Amino acid sequence: MKLICSKSNLLNGASIVSKAVPNKTTMSILECILIDATKGSIKLTANDMELGIETIIDGDIVEKGMIAIDAKIFLEIVRKLPDSNITIETDSNYKMTITCEKAKFNIIGKSGDDFSYMPEVERQDSVIISQFTLKEVVRQTIFSIADNDNNKLMTGELFDINGNELKVVSLDGHRISIRKIQLKNSYAPVKVVIPGKTLNEISKILSGDADKDVNIYFTAKHVIFEFDKTTVVSRLIEGTYFKIDQMLSSDYETKVRINKKELLSCIDRATLLVKEGDKKPIIINITDESMELKINSIIGSMNEDIDISKQGKDLMIGFNPKFLIDALRVIDDEEIDIYLVNPKAPCFIKDAEEKYIYLILPVNFTTVS
Repeated sequence: MKLICSKSNLLNGASIVSKAVPNKTTMSILECILIDATKGSIKLTANDMELGIETIIDGDIVEKGMIAIDAKIFLEIVRKLPDSNITIETDSNYKMTITCEKAKFNIIGKSGDDFSYMPEVERQDSVIISQFTLKEVVRQTIFSIADNDNNKLMTGELFDINGNELKVVSLDGHRISIRKIQLKNSYAPVKVVIPGKTLNEISKILSGDADKDVNIYFTAKHVIFEFDKTTVVSRLIEGTYFKIDQMLSSDYETKVRINKKELLSCIDRATLLVKEGDKKPIIINITDESMELKINSIIGSMNEDIDISKQGKDLMIGFNPKFLIDALRVIDDEEIDIYLVNPKAPCFIKDAEEKYIYLILPVNFTTVS
């Protein structure tokens, strides 16, 4: 095999597919990127058996061929080469020679025949969504998936399509994030749970261009994302997702309207007094025209007042400050509405149309005078 392509094309392609290379594996072939130039295009592929990514890059094929090469080493070599054209040559013993200007590397690869190819998945009726919208909807929900495997369903996000509405839901047992968006077209109902890892990696690859689309295909066990010259295939998480509607209530005793930026800045300042891993709650005391925020820790204490408009009862409630910060950071509205019932019930941050809903469970606290 002999290929010539620009450093930027090769680096971009290798960076995209390397997101599907596992950090730890007992199968060394999974640590490789497959470079396939047997069919008239240069295709790079990586696959960890749960997530597979392939992308096509521009370049000249002087001699057709295929090789699997250690992803980490290959990516680092390409990254540190001069910004010039790179020539890749392989021989019958899977030795790869990488040349760029005066730099020359020789590394040993593996036969492409041993590589785990992407699963053949039947494509029918794609759901179309702009790259910008998909990237945004993931950003606005992904932070509340669980980061351990105690409950596999909590490590993914529910994609619930009904007509022309897409609802994305994530939860970790302490909070729920929901985003609803309108799609350009109407589709048959679909309910699947996509692994958070897949969505995280896709959102890193997407350009976020509002004029570029992503085609999404769903099957019983897989989801496929196609955009630009890249295809991502992921296994779905099997099982029935949680009955979210039962957890959402429209009842409230207290409703607060507040400037989002002010609230976020205030909580951010308060967390300066909390050490990493220290679970100190922020205590919120809501009265007629004011919200007082207090935090007490080993380092010190802070309290600050913010002007609000309030309907309903006065209330004192405690929260994990990180959960509030995560939700507030992804809301674009200047002013937000917070709905509360009592110190033991979850609060809801949502807009009037319920395009976004963030549910956060309170925490117990002891008041310090």
